[in-house]
Amino acid sequence: MHPDKAFFDDLAAAARAETLPRFRVGIDVVNKLEGGFDPVTEGDRAAEQAIRSLIEARFPEHGILGEEHENVGLNRDCLWVIDPIDGTRAFISGLPTWGTLIGFQEHGRAVMGMMDQPFTGERYFADATGSFYSGPDGQKRISTRACAGLSEAIFYTTSPDIFAEDEKPRFAAVRDRVRLMRYGVDCYAYALLAAGYVDLVIESGLKPYDIAALIPIIEQAGGIVTTWDGGRPEGGGQIIAAGSRAVHEEALALLQA
Repeated sequence: MHPDKAFFDDLAAAARAETLPRFRVGIDVVNKLEGGFDPVTEGDRAAEQAIRSLIEARFPEHGILGEEHENVGLNRDCLWVIDPIDGTRAFISGLPTWGTLIGFQEHGRAVMGMMDQPFTGERYFADATGSFYSGPDGQKRISTRACAGLSEAIFYTTSPDIFAEDEKPRFAAVRDRVRLMRYGVDCYAYALLAAGYVDLVIESGLKPYDIAALIPIIEQAGGIVTTWDGGRPEGGGQIIAAGSRAVHEEALALLQA
């Protein structure tokens, strides 16, 4: 038995019940990284547990990979990949560009995914039939837009600080060629790319749960998402997503230079 959109909606609703009441109310933050800052909140943990409980009850034979709790059955044919609050820094600072990411993989391939933004009421979902949006703008199928090359592209990344020293010159080479460069929207940037508002997202140091749910949303909308070496992106790491083949190829050449 496989999940359907209704089940994804149930998972997102369960997470929303834990995250939204904690947004913009002043919350306790725990730093997970000694010598740095990697925040986690009570909302992260509660939302992931809510999602896990529903999955375990409905699909006990499936594996679960999540950010905040112990992984289960990573070698199983069907695997859920969860990030309860992608963009915790945005969450704790009141910026509504975080999202709940719920991905589903079969045999290591991302085939279904949802990004839910509870505060704005926007939800992006993809399965084998396409990529879809629901929210204040109504309900509609979404697709990436045509973009002839970097000189016409809008480019997003979460922060220039995410790149290692040897990656920064390659990031800069792309940045210097685009029409518009913007920062700071985490998973929301990938959703905007799938919806045809953004042409390019490049990041590094991603975990599988940072990207798994977004892969089908991008691909089913007509976009391309790979690692910097052109491989499959399910494992995270260095990620490039583009709305058009032309932008992907031009940016990838600079990243590989």
